[in-house]
Amino acid sequence: MSTTGATADPLAVLAALPGVVESVESVRKAVDRVYGHRVMRRRSNEITSEAALRGARGSAALSGADWALEEVRRRTDFSGDDEARTVGAALRLTAEAGQLLSIWRQSPLRVLARLHLVAAAESDPRVGRPRRQGESVDEPLVELPLPDAEEVSGRLEGLSRLIIAGSAAPALVTAAVVHGELLALRPFGSRNGLVARAAQRIVLVGSGLDPKAICSAEVGHAELGRAAYVAALDGYASGTPEGMAAWIAHCGKAVELGVRESTAVCEALQRGAA
Repeated sequence: MSTTGATADPLAVLAALPGVVESVESVRKAVDRVYGHRVMRRRSNEITSEAALRGARGSAALSGADWALEEVRRRTDFSGDDEARTVGAALRLTAEAGQLLSIWRQSPLRVLARLHLVAAAESDPRVGRPRRQGESVDEPLVELPLPDAEEVSGRLEGLSRLIIAGSAAPALVTAAVVHGELLALRPFGSRNGLVARAAQRIVLVGSGLDPKAICSAEVGHAELGRAAYVAALDGYASGTPEGMAAWIAHCGKAVELGVRESTAVCEALQRGAA
């Protein structure tokens, strides 16, 4: 995403694109409905915990570790094969995201570095910093052309300035741009998808749209499927108004599906079935 031009608030320009206004309004109504559920007044902590677990499962599924929810719930050791390590990374990131809300608006790049450290959980010196020229990236789901290290650095700085400056754009738009930009750039040597989805979560929660973290977009992205996710990301990477709007709408649909999931959990708790 270009962060230069005549406007001082490019995110607000995206928010006015055809289809985006409708998506933002649909998400807002869905979020309001689940927050108004009677179970949320008494058992919101349980909904938050369950949403975190399901969100981590969804994010891991998009990164190639599509485990059943009960398997994620049951397991205690995530140090085995690649899939187990991916699920473990997703769980750690979901837990860590809530600890970084206050830092995000002042130092988003510091938060991204921390997220990668948590996701990678290894002592490699490349962990926690943007990749340098010639360093490879392990992100098999995303097949877009890989920007070089100089472009990555410049666009990360631009994204950071946007976050720090703030925007009049709705939270959904900001979250979608952060998510899409990190996936398109793949700034780290690994776990970029997990980091991008954790950053999206931070924006949605920290903005006040989803303060209790119960509307897990990761759940929705997984339900919509990897093929749709990649196709929507291609639209974002194209930089066209239509492509950007389609990506934001895709992210909006994912949030709505996350809302539906948490609403079902509320209903189950209300019936005494969970």
